[in-house]
Amino acid sequence: MSEPKPLAVITGASSGIGAAFARALAGRGYDLALVARRQDRLQRLADELNNHFHAKCTLLEADLTHETELRSVEEFLAGAPNLQLLVNNAGFGSLGRFYEAPVESQDAMHRLHIMATMRLTHAALQNLTARDQGAIINVASVAAYVPRPGSTSYYATKAWINCFTECLYLELKTAGSRVRIQSLCPGFTMTEFHDVLGIERNFISSAWWMPAEDVVEASLRGLEKGKLVVVPGWRYKLLVALTRLMPRGVLHFALTRGPASVRRERKPSK
Repeated sequence: MSEPKPLAVITGASSGIGAAFARALAGRGYDLALVARRQDRLQRLADELNNHFHAKCTLLEADLTHETELRSVEEFLAGAPNLQLLVNNAGFGSLGRFYEAPVESQDAMHRLHIMATMRLTHAALQNLTARDQGAIINVASVAAYVPRPGSTSYYATKAWINCFTECLYLELKTAGSRVRIQSLCPGFTMTEFHDVLGIERNFISSAWWMPAEDVVEASLRGLEKGKLVVVPGWRYKLLVALTRLMPRGVLHFALTRGPASVRRERKPSK
């Protein structure tokens, strides 16, 4: 009887970076568990991956802001004997001043970016550390390094993901564990994310936009090297480096010149 293929679980898998991870990992010989709210898109992606790569796909239709659906994915992670990789990618953005936005949407963002990431990571780590193998990729953002008016919860929750992942990296190191963990910090990526927010792509030079496939390749190369933080693209590496060196007062002055975005919030489906 042949050994089972390694399993990768990807949240927010129905489009964008999540779907790009699914294609890249299927091509590397993984079976997949695809987590998202849109069953029809998950099924189309699963059919594609099976046809092209003969990848077995388990579809987990779930809204991770809902307790019962989050718990079902936790239980799946805890019980998967061939789990090798978890990609915490599910997320959404918003535009508008925090105090003017509906608190329900802000609560949902914190539930998805923070609580779901924390709980799924916990479930996966209990499984992976017991077998001393595997990895977790938490998708943060370059936004984690640059606080900006108009998207408070998004920037703050992505900064939390970075800090959370770094602390876990240190815990795993001090425990002598071979389990790897990464914080992936992409910049502007050619996905539905900005389209759903109503942001035209020509608001910034095309040189700053990266294909989702390039972001994923940078992440997987970094994972092979054991890199804690991966910032895809030399422009974003330079931006992050300069931002971290810049005095906060200077950064705040630059970020408060001109009006903050007050557009109506829009929540993408994932």
